[in-house]
Amino acid sequence: MRRVMLLLIGALSMPYARAGEPPPGFARLADVAPTIVQEMRYAGADNFTGAPVPGYDAPQCWLRTEAAKALADAQKDARARGISLVVYDCYRPLRAVSAFVDWSRNADQRTKTEHYPRLAKTALFPEGYIAEHSTHSTGLAVDIGVKGWDFGTPFDFFDTRSWTKAKTSKTARAHRDALVSLMRRHGFENFPREWWHFTYKGADGAPSYDAEIK
Repeated sequence: MRRVMLLLIGALSMPYARAGEPPPGFARLADVAPTIVQEMRYAGADNFTGAPVPGYDAPQCWLRTEAAKALADAQKDARARGISLVVYDCYRPLRAVSAFVDWSRNADQRTKTEHYPRLAKTALFPEGYIAEHSTHSTGLAVDIGVKGWDFGTPFDFFDTRSWTKAKTSKTARAHRDALVSLMRRHGFENFPREWWHFTYKGADGAPSYDAEIK
């Protein structure tokens, strides 16, 4: 209950966002970079919880405008090299983060084999695979890959094998390094424990939001 109250207090203190609309200063990625494929995993059941996640009422990528524009530039760069980006998660409402915490404490193990085969659910937060305070909620983080590329592990595979510099196949190593280089050229830094997670510069101090994605 205390965590729910803190979430509500935090949401009330944030800049206003109209229902069904991105928060102020945000853009829909489809309007800025329509050629980027959107596989928004938390809007459906194909994710580590095994069910649609609260806050994701539509499979849309929202980002702060500056991050969306930088990602559009990254896509232009990618397409010039004959590849195309695909996003799995972008802005994440605070209620979704709260739902992840609740999920980590329940007995449901149906996605263990696919997403965390060598870890207990209760270890996912302490080990840093899921964050209680996510930069995704600021609209400055994105989970991303390249259409058709092998990265050695799937998205949201919580294991040391998913660490960006982990030992993997020659092909997966080349793909991970190429994605990191591409994203860095456009202002995004990789989270070392997830080859897919990138944060746009300027995340420090950015407000978080709980606007529902519709």
